[in-house]
Amino acid sequence: MTPTLIWILVVLVAVGLYLSWTAGRLDRLHARIDAARAALDAQLLRRASVAQELATSGVLDPAASIVLYEAAHAARQAVEEQREVAESELSQALRAVFADAQQVDAVREAPGGEEAALELAEAVRRVPMARRFHNDAVRAARALRLHRKVRWFRLAGHAAFPMAFEMDDEPPAALIERAA
Repeated sequence: MTPTLIWILVVLVAVGLYLSWTAGRLDRLHARIDAARAALDAQLLRRASVAQELATSGVLDPAASIVLYEAAHAARQAVEEQREVAESELSQALRAVFADAQQVDAVREAPGGEEAALELAEAVRRVPMARRFHNDAVRAARALRLHRKVRWFRLAGHAAFPMAFEMDDEPPAALIERAA
């Protein structure tokens, strides 16, 4: 009788350790999602700020300035539910304003335009990377949360199911080419 109880105890301890390790892994994935989301928010804010600054600098023509300013302002002021749409609209506005290389050249030739164009190109280039890191962390957490053991033993606790950040983040090709 005693050897059987010992084996049952060993199995229960092993299962408990495995579940504890899985819960810890899930917690680390959620922390990684939080860090990636903060980095994504910082990059999106930087992109909107630089775009807004460029729109008010007087370097662009008035129509392009208005389009870019309104899209950047909407992206900065968007509530969480509308953030993806507002950021996509800013991406579309950036592509519309910097559709051809002549607009980029005109910005670069203006006083202070070279630095502004480089800063905007850098900000626009970092957004897709930050979004990819965030969505990769979300994908890993979702895959783990869909396992039966995580659901049955409620290892995720009360944490919300992670959501990917889906937006149009294609940078304006002329801006990226000219800044390189």
